[in-house]
Amino acid sequence: MEIIGRGFIARNMAAVEDRHPGVTVLAAGVSSTWTNADAEFEREAALVEEVSRKCRAEGRLMVFLSSASHALYGTGNEPMAEDTEVRPTSPYGIQRLRLENIVTGSGAAWLVLRVSHATGRWQRPHQLLPSFVQQVRDGSVQLYKGAHRDLVDVADLVRAVDGLLGRGVDNEVINVASGTPLPVRTIVHGIEKRLGLFARHEIVDVPFSLTRVSVDKLCALLPELRSVTDADYLDRMLDRYVPCY
Repeated sequence: MEIIGRGFIARNMAAVEDRHPGVTVLAAGVSSTWTNADAEFEREAALVEEVSRKCRAEGRLMVFLSSASHALYGTGNEPMAEDTEVRPTSPYGIQRLRLENIVTGSGAAWLVLRVSHATGRWQRPHQLLPSFVQQVRDGSVQLYKGAHRDLVDVADLVRAVDGLLGRGVDNEVINVASGTPLPVRTIVHGIEKRLGLFARHEIVDVPFSLTRVSVDKLCALLPELRSVTDADYLDRMLDRYVPCY
């Protein structure tokens, strides 16, 4: 497997790097849903086009990691399936859909995974879990009122990539998420409990944000990944990763 990228997902994906020859995983590009810089988007699009052309020329399958966030799916309480007509709500979401279209129209074999908020080892300080851990340690946490996040263990993302490729799945769009968006306050309370600290919560008034995606397709293809829907899934992630930060 060829892995393109140097971020925390690429580092975790190295666990299966010696598997699946003939596959290229693109785990690089803009990661922040708040980004709206045209120059960054154009560089990212150029990279996706370049990798797609190479995969088509060499007969490789391209795995593209897209987004299952509100930026692409919007806000709503109904589970969003992969065949839902998406209406991006931000420049980042518009860019994700643009890149998906480049990949699916490239002529190369492809697999598009729409990933929610991946969580795990080697995350950068600005990302959700390490940022909340540091804020709790500092004694003050900024919370967006009504915000929800669907966290998925990066180890389960790696399992999904490995399992789907092992079963020969291609030319499919698949959500990789827990399917359960949680209030950010619940996530912070879990961090406080594990650190034995209680921070001041600064509530920022912003528009309500909840995105619920369907993981039925993922679980049908990989029944062993139904564990992402377990009631204690968040607790298991926090037990595993809060000590890392």
